[in-house]
Amino acid sequence: MIDGLRIDGQRLWASLMEMAEIGATQKGGCNRQALTDLDKQGRDLFVSWAKAAGCSTTVDRIGNIFARLDGSDATADPILMGSHLDTQATGGKFDGVYGVLAGLEVVRTLVDAKVQLARPLEIAVWTNEEGCRFSPAMLGSGVVSGTYSLEDAYGATDKDGKRLGEELERIGYRGDLEAAPRPYAGMFEAHIEQGPILEAEEKTIGIVTGIQGANWFDLTVKGESAHAGPTPMTMRRDPWRAVAPIVSQVLALADENAPWGRATIGDITAQPGARNTVPHTLSLSIDIRHPDAGTLADMETRMRQLIEQACSNAGVSFTLEQVWKMEPTAFAPQLVDAVEEAAKALGYSHMRLVSGAGHDSLHTAQFAPTAMIFVPCADGLSHNELESAEADDLEAGANVMLKAVARLAQADAA
Repeated sequence: MIDGLRIDGQRLWASLMEMAEIGATQKGGCNRQALTDLDKQGRDLFVSWAKAAGCSTTVDRIGNIFARLDGSDATADPILMGSHLDTQATGGKFDGVYGVLAGLEVVRTLVDAKVQLARPLEIAVWTNEEGCRFSPAMLGSGVVSGTYSLEDAYGATDKDGKRLGEELERIGYRGDLEAAPRPYAGMFEAHIEQGPILEAEEKTIGIVTGIQGANWFDLTVKGESAHAGPTPMTMRRDPWRAVAPIVSQVLALADENAPWGRATIGDITAQPGARNTVPHTLSLSIDIRHPDAGTLADMETRMRQLIEQACSNAGVSFTLEQVWKMEPTAFAPQLVDAVEEAAKALGYSHMRLVSGAGHDSLHTAQFAPTAMIFVPCADGLSHNELESAEADDLEAGANVMLKAVARLAQADAA
């Protein structure tokens, strides 16, 4: 009976569209930032749906919601599903919310079919995944994993000076459950890919093997201001003489470590910023990524060497500050295999790939076996009001999660 179960794709789509009405933007996206009144409305709606499906709900001290459907074995470790409901200020309908509502649809399907699995199931709504209102991102799951302290999280402020802890209290989602790891048999997160690979390869399901590591740096290169006209090129201390080769060579590092190497120069400023003045200072951000820790470390070493050499050649000085580091995360092989087996059994086209973006699964993988399921999104577009996904693909991803969860829930529950 379990093998024949399929989720209700129309109900999943209707739930996604109803949630999207909360914080809907004129361009068709969503603005439901963490711990706003709109986030509260989204949370309240999810809780009402979860209770209607037969779940009990609890909230921990960082505001994470857990909706639980009991299994036949009360002593068995539960299986966790979920993602987040908060969005970017100009976000889309599917980022995060799909993972939550796919989990809800798994529960609804089992309840409708009167199937009780051995293991309990839980659906998580993680707090402040996006990080656009409160920094850092993935804060709710990060507190549970021990990456961030609860006190530091409570002290995070938005641009208006409002504290996260006070906002949790204000919207009624500062719970009593300890924000700490609990035993889980596994964690599944369904998500739109947020990239173009599945669409380009014409695959329905992405079996995610892990999350890329990412290193963020701020580079400041200092030379000397001079008039653009009278000063000969050979007599300038122009920081661009160093920065131009640095940019090209950092990008080349990613090319040399294809297909998963990444390098991005996302922000650059010149001082004094005048059209007819050689700048005295250039400041730029550097983001390098790779799923293999050794390769990422080698990319960083080479980046530091080429920066030092380029600045020496140009006769300018520099400072390089590492501002953030996300270690590469490998997902649990047995859960990755379970996702692949489910996709095969259901006849969906699929491929293995690595997530280029961070997700709450980065933190859950520190305390529970974790895997992710990707489905395509149009043009790989996300964090954008034009974010779009096909109903059939979303249904397929939820069916894969249902099958993988059901098999894990029935195996060795005691």
